[in-house]
Amino acid sequence: MTNSAPRTTDPWAVARADVGSEEALALLREYYTDVANRYYRLHLGREGTPEEIEAGLAGSPSDDLAGPTGLFLLGRYRGEAQSCAGLRVRDARTVELTRVFVRPGLRGTGGGARLLAAVDEAARALGAERIVLDTRLDLVEARALYSRHGYREIPAYSSGPYAQVWYGKDITAPVHADR
Repeated sequence: MTNSAPRTTDPWAVARADVGSEEALALLREYYTDVANRYYRLHLGREGTPEEIEAGLAGSPSDDLAGPTGLFLLGRYRGEAQSCAGLRVRDARTVELTRVFVRPGLRGTGGGARLLAAVDEAARALGAERIVLDTRLDLVEARALYSRHGYREIPAYSSGPYAQVWYGKDITAPVHADR
């Protein structure tokens, strides 16, 4: 008897990458443009100008997402770079999650879940016991993703104009998400 059930394979793969690579820089630019334009639309009723986007990118570098201060992950969907996340070492036991992005056309395909599973593995490999992050209240999809994957609101650990809500997750033991 043969199994007639369709075989499924995860089209997503996540691995460490050079934060300065062309693929990484392209995704980081899309990430920044996406979150900046959401902010500009919400607060100013318009898109950000190219000059505002460039100034924001320059003022928010990602070069600390490389050893020894951090690491950068690229998610590939069917071989093409489509998502990213960074980890920044805060202390011997804590890393900060940042620059989480899945290209809009692939949201809902499991890329965010696969990316966060790889983040947990990478954080443990760095010796971390806890992951923290800050985000904005208007990034509701990201906040829902974090909550589904074990992140809980915590007291503020950072300050800044875009830090409105803070999350933390203990990773001393593997955690399996519902989705």
